[in-house]
Amino acid sequence: MLAALFEFKAKSNREILSDLAKSGLDASHPDGLTAIRTMNHTHVVDQIFRAHLTGTTHRYAAANTPETPALADLATHISELDAWYIEYAASLTAAQLQEQIVFTFTDGKPGRMSREEMLLHVITHGAYHRGAVGLILFRQGTTPPAETFTRYLHEAEPARRQ
Repeated sequence: MLAALFEFKAKSNREILSDLAKSGLDASHPDGLTAIRTMNHTHVVDQIFRAHLTGTTHRYAAANTPETPALADLATHISELDAWYIEYAASLTAAQLQEQIVFTFTDGKPGRMSREEMLLHVITHGAYHRGAVGLILFRQGTTPPAETFTRYLHEAEPARRQ
């Protein structure tokens, strides 16, 4: 189930980033800057949690970067990390999902979560912020596709609609 949720997340990221690119908004426009920085924030958090999950260190002192990446570069990096999460989630056993991991948040405070909780955080955190970017796009005249798991399932497996 987690692998499917990460496939859904990857598809949702591709769609919102494509809509953002088509909108013509970029970092020179206040809404474009907000949208790109919001997506960058989700990517940074995804990278931080990958480090927690793998027991490695990350380079982030905060949940966003001081610089704003180019949208095309960000889209590439998000796609690569989404692929990693799909593979990682599919590889875990039930016992590994329940394993508690101790880590430090970027604010310096300690944390402890199971792998499963971390993965669900990554999924829900991204969905929340894609929704905010969707509202920005809507205000600019673009209606992003509905981000629902049911739509994803029916598109991925059309036989479910028969």
